Amino acid sequence: MNREAVVAEALGLLDEVGLDAVSTRRLAKRLNVEQPSLYWYFRTKKDLLAAMAEAAMTPHATAPLPTPDDEWRDWFADNTRSFRRTLLMRRDGARLHAGSTPTGDLDRIRRKMDFLVASGVPERDAQMAMLTASRFTVGSALEEQAEPDPGDGTGLPADVPVIDHESAFEAGLALILNGLAHRMGV
Repeated sequence: MNREAVVAEALGLLDEVGLDAVSTRRLAKRLNVEQPSLYWYFRTKKDLLAAMAEAAMTPHATAPLPTPDDEWRDWFADNTRSFRRTLLMRRDGARLHAGSTPTGDLDRIRRKMDFLVASGVPERDAQMAMLTASRFTVGSALEEQAEPDPGDGTGLPADVPVIDHESAFEAGLALILNGLAHRMGV
């Protein structure tokens, strides 16, 4: 057993039971170890959750960085979509990520910011656009993951409109991009 194996099993547990039911007791049972042995790898549950959040974001954190040939709007949209896809890959992925600090991702964030600035986006606007897109994406994913499954017996009335999350996300992303382009005078 190593740290990566513990995190992988914890993510499997997350997908199985959801964030509220993840516990070190359940994880230890899943790993066939005594609960205190987990403290060798993670001093607190908060440390475990942070490692899980970082590992869950790997698909987005390893996506290609922008190149000078990329068009900023296309790259920004693709980057935001990648973030959303990654959040939705795991049960409660948005909740797991919310509030986590991307400590291992700071160089990538700087490189993304540098790309936007080099593309003509004023630095402060680039910062606010990245922050806004991030929070919008997490919020969208939280809402999508919190929606009850239509077949779960919740008894929702038939006239309750079903939200097309993909279309709503794309519309909000377009508003962010159009607002940024407008501020740039493009």
